[in-house]
Amino acid sequence: MKIGFDNEKYLELQAEHIRERRARFGGKLYLEFGGKLFDDHHASRVLPGFKPDSKIKMLETMRDEVEIIVTINAGDIEKNKLRGDLGISYDEDVLRLIDVFRSLGFYVGSVVITRYTGQPNTDAFIKRLTELGVKSYKHYPIAGYPNDVAHVVSDEGLGRNEYIETSRSVIVMTAPGPGSGKMATCLSQLYHEHKRGVNAGYAKYETFPIWNLPLKHPVNLAYEAATADLNDVNMIDPFHLEAYGETTVNYNRDVEVFPLLNAIFRRIYGESPYKSPTDMGVNMAGNAIMDDAVCQDASRLEILRRYYTGAVDRVKGKCDDTLIYKLEMVMQQAGVTADYCPAVAASLKKAEESGVVAGAMVLPDGTVVTGKTSPLLGASSALLLNALKCLAGIDKKLELIPASVIEPISRMKTTYLSHRNPRLHSDEVLLALAISGLTNPLAAMVEKYLPALKGCDAHFSVIISEEDIKLYRRLGINVSCEPKYEIKRLYHG
Repeated sequence: MKIGFDNEKYLELQAEHIRERRARFGGKLYLEFGGKLFDDHHASRVLPGFKPDSKIKMLETMRDEVEIIVTINAGDIEKNKLRGDLGISYDEDVLRLIDVFRSLGFYVGSVVITRYTGQPNTDAFIKRLTELGVKSYKHYPIAGYPNDVAHVVSDEGLGRNEYIETSRSVIVMTAPGPGSGKMATCLSQLYHEHKRGVNAGYAKYETFPIWNLPLKHPVNLAYEAATADLNDVNMIDPFHLEAYGETTVNYNRDVEVFPLLNAIFRRIYGESPYKSPTDMGVNMAGNAIMDDAVCQDASRLEILRRYYTGAVDRVKGKCDDTLIYKLEMVMQQAGVTADYCPAVAASLKKAEESGVVAGAMVLPDGTVVTGKTSPLLGASSALLLNALKCLAGIDKKLELIPASVIEPISRMKTTYLSHRNPRLHSDEVLLALAISGLTNPLAAMVEKYLPALKGCDAHFSVIISEEDIKLYRRLGINVSCEPKYEIKRLYHG
């Protein structure tokens, strides 16, 4: 895979810039992290060379100076909001995040419950945190936030929130997902710190949109596609343009709320430290792009994937036509069509020729392989095996897993496990491959090529099972599907 991003340069620049920003405020900085603090696979897809854990690696360079606070909206706890990529609730993800941070040697100071009004499920979560030895704080809804600045910046507004005890100089504010109250928590702390005579500052670390790339650059358009459900729109930062005569890119929510944030800063500090939303950011990603053409190509592929994801969500009833219209508009702006990924046309052609479900995958050297449903294998399983055979230089017609291994597994599924479908899913076929490797040297050999599938694009002629999608993602394969089911029925479990 071609590399377009210098990850080492990025880590160095980013850490240095955060330290500079902290020094501007007298030594204490509240740093709001947008997006994922680790496992940032979107960034690694649109900026080839960006490591999914780059942000946490950067923070490791200043680990002894960092304290992490996790925020969660009480409303998200009450409605059992799920992380779409992991399939777990936001409150469970808070515990997962704490475990991950601690395993990496970071100090997690506390959890902040935002917009707390005494919700019963939230109280149960707070009790659970206490029993687990995790300190928690309650922050409350503020009437008129953020418009009524006089009330917001008062003892009845931000001052009503519980003050979070911190002990480090860089306070990283993160959350399971958007709308968790990270910025409001930072503002609350600034208010309380100021009252205590502590000179603390605020900055925002939002990777996308990249402020020093053009507005309609594919990398920035890919961000719009990724956040289409949030109604985020990239735009020129008018405040930065007016203050400095420099064109930079931000997104609508930060631009819209900046005048109010500015007023809040002035009320807390006496004057605002920032002249624009761009000023608040500390993102250096744009300075580490080493091959713009590679990043543009990767971003266009990501936009296409996001379109297919949205189209599938519409079929599943998870979104409406508005989302699809927005994604189609982003595609047009980026010059993207279905032909941009060769796997799309190849999978549809294979399905038409065979009359069954089919898939196709683009391998690292550009070779396109296909796979189709058979009596014992699903299309995703067949495609996986064919891709491994191609990488290993093995004839596609050669059998890696004998029927004598597959048939007992299929029989177990239908006879004892209540499966209607006897065909092996992708995870099951990999286990069968491992068993076959004990007696078949070819099967043992192809296992070594699994890492080479990372970053490949695969497309299927119908919506495949969640089990198959999760397995492909664990292998690092980018997967998309045509927005239709193989069988017409109401329930697709």
